[in-house]
Amino acid sequence: MGTQNQDSFLSEIELTNKSFLILHNDEVNTFDYVIDSLMEVCEHDEYQAEQCALITHHKGKCDIKKGEDSILESMKNILLEKGLSVSLDK
Repeated sequence: MGTQNQDSFLSEIELTNKSFLILHNDEVNTFDYVIDSLMEVCEHDEYQAEQCALITHHKGKCDIKKGEDSILESMKNILLEKGLSVSLDK
């Protein structure tokens, strides 16, 4: 296997081990609370958190983080404890 093929193969493996943390719209939490939670848990800056909150409000859901399953699972659990509606998606 050549270097280019190996790199391509490794990239495919890395992509298959990545998931998305999805924020779902709810009628309970305020924009400010969601924004603050995204900044705290997902390390979003204020602008990114605001955009995610707006997309979620208008489209019903938004990918808020991409990464390793184990890391996203921890973030998901913290956000669930905060009362946000979130899920993991491949």
